[in-house]
Amino acid sequence: MPIIEFKDLVRSYQVGGQELRILKGIDLAIEEGEFVAIMGPSGSGKSTLMQIMGLLDRPTSGTYLLLGRDVSRLSDDEGAALRSRTIGFIFQMFNLLARTSAKDNVVLPMIYAGVPNREERAVELLREVGLGDRMGHRPNELSGGQQQRVAIARALVNRPRILFADEPTGNLASDQAEDILRQLKLLNAAGITIVMVTHEAEIAANARRIIRIKDGGIVSDETNSEFERSSGGVAVASPRTRPSPTVQEPAGFDVSLAQFREYAGSALRAMTANKLRSFLSMLGILIGVAAVIAMLAIGRGAQKSIEARLASLGSNLLMLQPQGRRMGGVRGSGASSSRLTLADVKAISEVAGVLRVEGNIQGNAQVVFGEKNAGTQVVGATPLYAKMRNAMPYWGRFFSDQENRERARVALLGQTVVKNLFGEEDPVDKIVRVDRMNFRVIGILPAKGSGGFRDQDDMVLIPLNTAMRRTLGAQYLQQIFIECATPEAIPQVMEDVQQLMRKRHRLPDYKEDDFTIRNMAEIQAALTGTTKTFTLLLGIVATISLLVGGIGIMNIMLVSVSERTREIGLRKAVGAPRRAILTQFLLESAVLSTVGGLVGIVLGASVSLLVSKLAGWAAVVTPQAVTLAFAFSASVGVLFGFWPARKASLLSPIEALRYE
Repeated sequence: MPIIEFKDLVRSYQVGGQELRILKGIDLAIEEGEFVAIMGPSGSGKSTLMQIMGLLDRPTSGTYLLLGRDVSRLSDDEGAALRSRTIGFIFQMFNLLARTSAKDNVVLPMIYAGVPNREERAVELLREVGLGDRMGHRPNELSGGQQQRVAIARALVNRPRILFADEPTGNLASDQAEDILRQLKLLNAAGITIVMVTHEAEIAANARRIIRIKDGGIVSDETNSEFERSSGGVAVASPRTRPSPTVQEPAGFDVSLAQFREYAGSALRAMTANKLRSFLSMLGILIGVAAVIAMLAIGRGAQKSIEARLASLGSNLLMLQPQGRRMGGVRGSGASSSRLTLADVKAISEVAGVLRVEGNIQGNAQVVFGEKNAGTQVVGATPLYAKMRNAMPYWGRFFSDQENRERARVALLGQTVVKNLFGEEDPVDKIVRVDRMNFRVIGILPAKGSGGFRDQDDMVLIPLNTAMRRTLGAQYLQQIFIECATPEAIPQVMEDVQQLMRKRHRLPDYKEDDFTIRNMAEIQAALTGTTKTFTLLLGIVATISLLVGGIGIMNIMLVSVSERTREIGLRKAVGAPRRAILTQFLLESAVLSTVGGLVGIVLGASVSLLVSKLAGWAAVVTPQAVTLAFAFSASVGVLFGFWPARKASLLSPIEALRYE
């Protein structure tokens, strides 16, 4: 049974809407162990014929039997499996991987075939073709003859039964050409079937059988009576014969450790060979991830800051304030507003569901200590202020009910006032002057931070009666704070207090309230919701920059596929299935995005810290934000790298090898 058999084989192409036939009904049989030379002028179809023999191309019609099996319509991966186990190629242009050593070039086909002991096998073959001292050299460090020897060693590593040589001496000097021909003869003597394409008669004379092709058809097929199998002193190990391989279905996307190492190594070599381009590709992802981390950190920090400031006001609080009366649909000024009194405080304290009630007033005053003075806000309050407003002094004490009744001149200072007047000095038990009146400092209020346009730490807190009778001279309260027993009691308390105040202010049904009741919990929820929306908006903006970075990676990967098309063709020619090419390019894009993501995380955290220090903004980098940004960046690399990787995996081996 012939090892290769063609029956009425036709190969044609569509050019300009017309059919161009390259091979016209070829009938040919090649027996195992033959040394066949295919000759013909340029354009005769001899290279096309060999490419179909080597499963690099497909016939348009007709039958191709390889080892007795019809392989005319094999899938890409089935063809790759046969090329890997049965066929070896020696290309005219050598087709060695440029950034890979001679040994790794020889190892490549064994990786795709899953052959064990790859390193030992590659070293053995390179030594036997006379390159034992050049294994670590790259192709650009080898002569033409040495590169062709590497190509021969690569073609033999999987012990093929058929060896195809396309113009194997076309780019070599005469002495190097003779050396290569002697090696081919020895391989044939060891039992390998050799099919060589050449246009030189003196080269073809080294074959046992010479087939001449012209205009897509065989014009002669003759035996060379002068053929001699002679090694000429060149030693090449004889390949061991193996049973005929079977055509297997594609093995899915299982990747061995050796394959993964090869894919990762190839990806790293491609990236390091184009450092600037790789950096620019990562830059988009880097900026996107850094923006996501920084934006979410700032947004989260703002939310925490607002929550802390609102919590400093106390929990389950209602705030009652006077409101100007309406006249003719126009709100009146402060002078025409309603009045809140201590009697109102007492009446409200008796409403069901109310835990505590506290009224206060406030005004501006000049505070002096020694030679330093500062304008600040003076607040008059009752001792209940400390518990209701989370204002227990962190140093010193709060004033008592007795001191409030006696209108004692005692004060607690906010931390901004302490800093302005005392610096690092302890203010407790010191005397300060508030509007020319001496007050003894008895405590320091806890830090509250700025609230809106006012610094909540820039204040002096004194007893309510002292403020009303001695300092501010006010007769009415400006605010009444109501603490409810539970959050659930808030709505009912608001309704009851509203009815009580309308009754106390003698408001008929047709008149609007002359007071305002504000639910601090609702304000807190509204501000928190606004902050979350703001954070989400910042995250979306940052995510858009990640998508832009992903598009950049896709563009670079498409360029990389175009630049490495011949490499893809070579890998497929030596047995790489589609999944191998797909995995390799996906891995490359994933590495770009992952490295960019990792650097972006560091940059984003650094920017968040820098903004927090310089601008005084709170910035909270959460593990969730880091995880989200990293996962998204890696996903972007895989997602946007899939199309270029799939495009590379679908390339025909011969089309890729012909790519310019």
